[in-house]
Amino acid sequence: MEILQPPGWPQPRGYANGTAAEGRLIFVAGQIGWDETCTFQSDDFAAQVRQALLNTVAVLKEAGAEPGHVTRMTWYITDKREYRSRLQDVGRAYREIMGTHYPAMAMVQVVALMAERAKVEIESTAVVPT
Repeated sequence: MEILQPPGWPQPRGYANGTAAEGRLIFVAGQIGWDETCTFQSDDFAAQVRQALLNTVAVLKEAGAEPGHVTRMTWYITDKREYRSRLQDVGRAYREIMGTHYPAMAMVQVVALMAERAKVEIESTAVVPT
């Protein structure tokens, strides 16, 4: 995968401005902070982020992919203030599960998610080299 960084642009923190890759495309549906039994173990924002990332990695594994193959992520959150106040914990969880690989990302605050207790939903695209 190639990170796309236009000349003169400031280096982003925690994401890439763009990525380019060739190979088998993997599309991961929006993953929320419940476990494999569809049960929320926590209402804590950072804990739900951690679980959503673990769920993402589990789906990637089914396709023979790993976190480093992720080329883009879209995060849907219900409260940007809560995200900002928990940024250190979210960053720690991200690095623990995804490593220091930062694909192209977008984050959007939404009014609500489909699961009533969900605070975050993360969808991803990965490219596994062929």
